[in-house]
Amino acid sequence: HRIEAACAAGSGEAELARLDVAASCDPLDAVPLAARGVLLGVLGREAEAIDTLAAASVLAPENGEIFALLGARLVHAGRLAEGETNLRRAIALGAARPDLRNTLGAALMRRYQHAEAYEELAALIAEHGSSVVPMCNLASAATSIGRQEEGEALVREAIALAPDAALPRRTLCNTLPYRDGITGAELLEAARAYAALLPRGEAPDAGGAFAMPADAGRRLRVGLLSGSLRVHPVGWLTIAGFEMLDRAEFALIGLAERSVSDLLARRFRAACAEWHEVGRLDDAALAREIRRLAVDIVIDLGGYGDSGRMTALARRAAPVQVKWVGMQNHSTGLAEIDWLITDRWETPEGSEPLYSERLLRMPDGYVCYSPPPYAPDVGALPALAAGSVTFGCLNNLAKITPRVITAWARILARVPQSRLLLKTHQFAEAPVVAEVSERFARHGIAEGRIIFAGASPHRAFLAEYGRVDLQLDPFPYSGGLTTCEALWMGVPTVSMPADTFSSRHSLSHLSNVGLGDWVARDPAEYEELAVAKAADLDALARLRAGLRARVAASPLCDAARFGRNLGAALRFAWGEWCRGAAGRAGASAGVGAGAAGDSSFGNASPLRSARPVASCAEPRPAL
Repeated sequence: HRIEAACAAGSGEAELARLDVAASCDPLDAVPLAARGVLLGVLGREAEAIDTLAAASVLAPENGEIFALLGARLVHAGRLAEGETNLRRAIALGAARPDLRNTLGAALMRRYQHAEAYEELAALIAEHGSSVVPMCNLASAATSIGRQEEGEALVREAIALAPDAALPRRTLCNTLPYRDGITGAELLEAARAYAALLPRGEAPDAGGAFAMPADAGRRLRVGLLSGSLRVHPVGWLTIAGFEMLDRAEFALIGLAERSVSDLLARRFRAACAEWHEVGRLDDAALAREIRRLAVDIVIDLGGYGDSGRMTALARRAAPVQVKWVGMQNHSTGLAEIDWLITDRWETPEGSEPLYSERLLRMPDGYVCYSPPPYAPDVGALPALAAGSVTFGCLNNLAKITPRVITAWARILARVPQSRLLLKTHQFAEAPVVAEVSERFARHGIAEGRIIFAGASPHRAFLAEYGRVDLQLDPFPYSGGLTTCEALWMGVPTVSMPADTFSSRHSLSHLSNVGLGDWVARDPAEYEELAVAKAADLDALARLRAGLRARVAASPLCDAARFGRNLGAALRFAWGEWCRGAAGRAGASAGVGAGAAGDSSFGNASPLRSARPVASCAEPRPAL
């Protein structure tokens, strides 16, 4: 309490000096050392905090509370294995309070040990009763192991416990897109209910209170707000487009949760004129920082995900605020988000009422895929050597619903000796494999016909497509990056979109490479399409042999074309603000504004979908 009071009063450094004196008076006393570690964490000096708490744990190896503090700090820093070890040590030493066990459950989820997290959190609730945060985490864990309806029920129970709390509403936004039969209208309603609870505070309005000149032609400062400016689906689907923006017209400002160093992180750093780490800032401070940096357009690339900071944009951080990729499963519901970058397949004409944002439709697809330079070569069609077809799905288990399993089981039953490869991190846990096997067994599919594989390094993951003849897309949450990767590896995807944004990712990618005939309108057509495609091995082999070259030449991978179109789209949105149109009034706009957001940019003109279609990142834990 003293540390909290000191920080609230702005005297954190003075309190730190006092603790330094106390620690020096008795270097073997772990208590002031532990208190110093806690304060260093509050002050944002994370590495020092961890080192100090570790030293305190050495001095007091039987003090469970110190191990609890150390474990929680390690989890916060993303050092999950060490965090789990120390949390378990704390519990073994008697520090088994509910908040500590909830943190352990969250750490297990972040380590992709979802079944274990589910058991830990369910036991916690059974022992201590229902409370909001553990129930939200349990809902996420349930959804992650393919129990989507249970996940929704749990989070709705949490909402009933605390109707005015933001966390359950946010959890619902992140779990609901995976549920069988979900509609765009339901997702918009859930997003608006969450957005309504976000604090707005003191902020410039969208009507011109910003200091920057409303000059439609000047060079623009574009902020990239995300915790995923790195090797991540966000990176693979956006970096090439950002790199191709004209630097004479756009200065990119990186607004990263924390800096990492990997293949794509280095490309983001090189593309940005400025780089700022903002993870230590709360929403109010982050909004102030974005305004201080004079950002004209801020693009959110995190959504309501675990490291997403879109909530800061409720405070109107920039004149123009845009949503693109990063937990972009549907509308944000946030009136302060002016635009959503999309395309004619993701949001066909007439879908505007399902979105709170205006729709900034790109003339081609809404993303630009960067194939990994280390991707293995495309091999021959496996069925030619095996004598039987192998279907595959390398998507997250959260996307595999009971309705999906029913459809896949019917397909397997109709294609003799066929098998289905399922690969995702959840299948590293034996209880998950057993449960999914049992779901298929209920439909008469023998255990040996389903091949389960857990996580692997990215190149090895891509190599698994060498075992797959064609991919079966899950629904209602389709593959995004997964479909791009499958196409690059020569594997086409059978897909079935609905009216939610996340159900239409594969439709967009397939359409951009000229494979619109792989898209079904309903479950019956999905089944027929998969069976028919699997029956023509010669056609599959020919398609596989030329698919990588086809994808490389398509708009999906045409970075220069995409960059020009993206620049035109951003310039259009900025011009709308400068002209005092709906983009400027985004803070008070409610529903997508139709024609003004339907303009075409760049080289291609918008087309209607070739056929009418019947009316997506994973739930994350809360600490």
